[in-house]
Amino acid sequence: MIHGDPGTGKSVALRLLAERLSRLSDVSVGAINHPQSNLADLYRELDDIFAVPLRPHNRWGGFKSLRERWLAHLETTRRRAVLLVDEAQEMSPAALCELRLLTSARFDSQTLLCVVLAGDARLIEKLRREELIPLGSRIRTRLATEHASREELMEGLSHLLAGAGNASLMTPQLRHTLCDHAAGNYRILSTMAAELLAAAVQRDLPLLDEKLYLEVFAQSESASPRRTASRR
Repeated sequence: MIHGDPGTGKSVALRLLAERLSRLSDVSVGAINHPQSNLADLYRELDDIFAVPLRPHNRWGGFKSLRERWLAHLETTRRRAVLLVDEAQEMSPAALCELRLLTSARFDSQTLLCVVLAGDARLIEKLRREELIPLGSRIRTRLATEHASREELMEGLSHLLAGAGNASLMTPQLRHTLCDHAAGNYRILSTMAAELLAAAVQRDLPLLDEKLYLEVFAQSESASPRRTASRR
């Protein structure tokens, strides 16, 4: 399980995990794209991921087909299946329980499927529910994403700028200012940088600096009291 506050890098960690696992010849990786699905739609998505014809109206048949395929797969090959679930806090307790039952066989002595759940604090709270305690007790590894340090934010910002093809787009002073005001949150940092980039495009500026930062965010701060006063 990967858990932490929004914007602390859960989805990035999951994406890196998916990329690294996909390079392994003995691992097949799938991902749940719609965690809000009911049980019928969950089986439809598992059908699509693992290419097993399932009938959502026949849960027992689908349950049996998936487990038989995985058991046969384990007996004939070294490949193992991994299922990744982002925004797992959106999954219903029934769907989480179904995944737990699907993942093991022979009275929990054989693992058929490895599941990685990623979610915010609501996932931890959900796993405290009585019907999900058996699932929570089976989570072997927990990664808690935390607020980033100033140095980590700076490294992340430099990586994004280099990946965008212009490592010198921002002055060093502006980078420090953004990292100081991001509250240790990668998402806040990216949002502020995107606002500055949009403003620079409108003004046809070749370089983003502290002057632009003061112009953009000083306007936002001065506009907020006026909006509050108008509501009153």
